[in-house]
Amino acid sequence: MATFGAVYEDSPWIAAEAWDARPFASLDDLHRALSAVVENAPRDRQEALIRAHPDLVGEAARAGTLTRASAGEQAAAGLDRLSPSEIAEFDRLNRAYRERFGVPFVICARENKKETVLAGFDRRLRNSRDDELAAALAEIAKIARYRLQDLVEPADSSEPLPTR
Repeated sequence: MATFGAVYEDSPWIAAEAWDARPFASLDDLHRALSAVVENAPRDRQEALIRAHPDLVGEAARAGTLTRASAGEQAAAGLDRLSPSEIAEFDRLNRAYRERFGVPFVICARENKKETVLAGFDRRLRNSRDDELAAALAEIAKIARYRLQDLVEPADSSEPLPTR
């Protein structure tokens, strides 16, 4: 729990429920077990997981209260270096998205830049609610995979993994 509880934004219950599926032969096996917990969770827990994610370029980002992982992911997409008009556009899209779906827009920022995030808003705002919840969960699975990789694999692949 101490190591993997934060892989899913403010949702340590996922790691707790995957615990019984151990041992994990690989990072992929661990990710599959965690993803299965999310996939098999009741809809209200899935929606709570989505709601645990901050708005992109939202109040938490501007106040500096994002989790370390979220702050790094938004920065990787260049979302920490926006003009006031770009911030206003993100605010408008975040509001529109929340009004339509009742959850924040979630996208794997590490796989995107500002332009593709904005295009994602435009494309996904046309989804049905069910399709959009599924899209958000798929993006969360990508985010979790990157976060697991950060925890388990050293930045320099020539270094061996620590033994415990």
